[in-house]
Amino acid sequence: MTPIFPMTRTLSVAAALLCAGATAWAEPWPQPAPEAPFSPAFAEQTRAPAINSGITLAVQPVVRGLDHPWAVELLPDGAVLITERPGRLTYLKDGEATAVEGLPQVDAKGQGGLLDVAIARDFASSRVIFVSYAEPREGGNGTSVARMVLAPDGASVSDVQVIFRQQPTYDGDKHFGSRIVPMPDGSLIVTLGERSDTPIRDTAQEMNNHLGKLVRIMPDGKVPGDNPYLGQDGAQPEIYATGLRNVQAAALDKSGQLWTVEHGPRGGDEVNRIEPGKNYGWPVITYGIDYDGTKLNEGIAVQEGMEQPVYYWDPVIAPSGAAFYDGSMFADWQGDLIIGAMKPPGLVRLTMSDGRVTGEERFDPGIGRIRDVQVGSDGAIWVVTDEDEGGLYRLTPAQ
Repeated sequence: MTPIFPMTRTLSVAAALLCAGATAWAEPWPQPAPEAPFSPAFAEQTRAPAINSGITLAVQPVVRGLDHPWAVELLPDGAVLITERPGRLTYLKDGEATAVEGLPQVDAKGQGGLLDVAIARDFASSRVIFVSYAEPREGGNGTSVARMVLAPDGASVSDVQVIFRQQPTYDGDKHFGSRIVPMPDGSLIVTLGERSDTPIRDTAQEMNNHLGKLVRIMPDGKVPGDNPYLGQDGAQPEIYATGLRNVQAAALDKSGQLWTVEHGPRGGDEVNRIEPGKNYGWPVITYGIDYDGTKLNEGIAVQEGMEQPVYYWDPVIAPSGAAFYDGSMFADWQGDLIIGAMKPPGLVRLTMSDGRVTGEERFDPGIGRIRDVQVGSDGAIWVVTDEDEGGLYRLTPAQ
């Protein structure tokens, strides 16, 4: 089989087993001392009991030679879409890889580029997909979302429409977000970073911009009539929740509840249960410190009127990509939150009960920084690795 790509690219479609020795880390896994001087607000808000399922992961490489892949989306007919940060979208079906033509231009510098991809809930009939990306603009860039129609052969997209542009434009290369989550009611949640730099990151608490926010839009870009800040003076109508730092993981549980996992600074990666109109605190409260070791703002982790994370990590795991497990392969993992980790590289599994984390298990598949996580219809776990020579991998229990 010959992947269809420009001659300057080297990409292989693989089907061989890479390894069957990716075990869970020993119980308990090594836990370095916390970097930030905070105590949890409630029991098991951090460092939940280490668990070991006894499962060894079999790792099957599906595609290799990808340039910093950022997202994977599994299509109903068994095809796969993969984004690569430089601006490429790959369509994979029946062992053939095709470069999708017609995507909007991206600003591929730093953490920017082509980011998430999601399919419409009626994709089987409409072929509509959504992509988020760092859009080049006069004076800088910003996270944007485009809607488009994927051709039946996966080789191109048409009817490309930009349905959302994060404001303001900023000349930076960090903290773009951004996950797209199709909601049960037909709306889309888009996660947006606060652009990292001082002082712009402080505007995550301001309502006249989209920085450090979750926004909710309809598939055509219109604002839902029940958005929490619609009609409020000085507030952007798309805003759904505020006070986030850089959310690169978001998923719905079986009940349709939205959860996010966000990057903290030094310490303070967070899992949050998202409710409309709530303020999640950044950068006023955090369980982390700045990269230079100094405190952030007043150096507090709790303030009235701001939500506490359900869980946080210190030291961080650098989370990106998450999915609630629903499948048959890992029978005891039903409802568990599976998260990609980049520091240290691996896969993190959280067990949960009544909205709280009850245990944590970590796996090191030996494939690099895991950027996105999806669960297939057969229960296999699919991940992409954010590396110079990244790949798409299928994880199953070793026999």
